Amino acid sequence: MTGTSLITARERALAVLGGEPDDATLRRYLHGIPGVDAVGLEQRAAGLGTRSIKTTSKQWALDRIIELIDLTTLEGADTPGKVRSLVAKAITPDPADPTTPRVAAVCVYGDMVPYAVDALGAAHGDPDDGLISVAAVATAFPSGRASLEIKLADTAEAVAAGADEIDMVIDRGAFLSGRYGLVFDQIAAVKEACRRPDGTSASLKVILETGELVTYDNVRRASWLSILAGGDFIKTSTGKVPSAATLPVTLLMLEVVRDWHLATGQRIGVKPAGGIRTSKDAIKYLVTVAETVGEDWLQPHLFRFGASSLLNDVLLQRQKLSTSHYSGPDYVTID
Repeated sequence: MTGTSLITARERALAVLGGEPDDATLRRYLHGIPGVDAVGLEQRAAGLGTRSIKTTSKQWALDRIIELIDLTTLEGADTPGKVRSLVAKAITPDPADPTTPRVAAVCVYGDMVPYAVDALGAAHGDPDDGLISVAAVATAFPSGRASLEIKLADTAEAVAAGADEIDMVIDRGAFLSGRYGLVFDQIAAVKEACRRPDGTSASLKVILETGELVTYDNVRRASWLSILAGGDFIKTSTGKVPSAATLPVTLLMLEVVRDWHLATGQRIGVKPAGGIRTSKDAIKYLVTVAETVGEDWLQPHLFRFGASSLLNDVLLQRQKLSTSHYSGPDYVTID
């Protein structure tokens, strides 16, 4: 999977903004976006969350959730062995059931990318083709507190090591203090650092860390800003703060993606991450995607779940469908 052209993204931003993406122009544009009706948003999300899926469709839904998972390990204690174990599970989620699909990607720290690439071997590639991508968090994840030079080096090193996707974090301090031009420039620069020598590009997911943005209005503005600057995906969270992905926030981001597509024809992906642990919750997200942007978005290059524990619950639910009884946690691997 390759990202969109930086030049195309910047030219589109100039066309949308009607001027250079500096603080003043971006503030005028972003603050001109209508405010979010918080009550209405939460009511819509609650309503979508009550939709049920028929038993005949549940198998499809569970398989699709697996195909959209970025199986993640982002701990300071990560080792090459743990990454290899994660990759083994990504390739064969349920050894007892060969019909179980593979996940979309494994997501690791940049220094773990070579081990993930090596462990994947022939299974490394585009998830739309049934293969598994390697995603790397970068730009001083999770805080984003580093110089731009370090952020770009972090990104370029991961791409050179074989990362197909880069999950970057925005500078929330700069955003919250109104330095929108700085945030735009950093995203655009990281986008450029995703380029490979052959002219292709790693896909760029822009993490907003919505729990630190405080308001829905800020989430909407940060979403627009990230897309204007060239992000291929907008992602809710790092999973490292208490408030991670929520259904209302994801619905809001999907509405931004829908509006961007209607305005430009370009499709942007959305990745809720952190706190989605059960099949029941994940199905609510599938319904929300289908109802907001359409079922076309339910494919790996347009929607992902960032998760470490979700896969096990989905596997247990799949086993229940085939055996008519629940298996215990010992029936799935820990990693």
